[in-house]
Amino acid sequence: MGTVTGGATGANATGPKQARSRVTRRHLLEAAVSCLAEHGWAGSTVSVVAERAGVSRGAAQHHFPTREDLFTAAVEYVAEERSTALRDLFHAGPAARPAVVEALVDLYTGALFRAALQLWVAASNEEQLRPRVTELEARVGRETHRIAVELLGADESVPGVRETVQGLLDMARGLGLANVLTDDAARRARVVAQWSRILDAALG
Repeated sequence: MGTVTGGATGANATGPKQARSRVTRRHLLEAAVSCLAEHGWAGSTVSVVAERAGVSRGAAQHHFPTREDLFTAAVEYVAEERSTALRDLFHAGPAARPAVVEALVDLYTGALFRAALQLWVAASNEEQLRPRVTELEARVGRETHRIAVELLGADESVPGVRETVQGLLDMARGLGLANVLTDDAARRARVVAQWSRILDAALG
């Protein structure tokens, strides 16, 4: 009986420890995205992120041994969170196209896109970072495309539909890029409305 009790105590002790570890990891990832969006690659060191997350540099390196590990994981984590949030906006599947287009465009106008943009720029100059960012971008892009097809109710067996959906995402990325320097909300609203009309004509 004593052995069973000891095992239960060990499990109980491990549970809170694992929970704390998950919380620490999440804080590091969120802090990394914020730092990358605000300070760029050059100003976003592991030490800066650890301080912002309220943990030691050693704790940060325990979770992410290298700087590249930390920042690629951070952008991937937040991308997954945003994808989940996007799906949660439209529980019933296909929705009104203007709302879907606006939600997709919003993916590219916040801190996540600014952080991803900094990571892309760094990857263009950092050989060790480039393959990881290229793979990450391809994976995130495929998932975003799948979500867009689902929410728009698009039938990709119809010629041109896949390209139309991809064109929407490319347009959304371009609007996000324009928004990095200036608040382009008014023009963005007009473009969203026009793209909604284009999708209605192209998708039926």
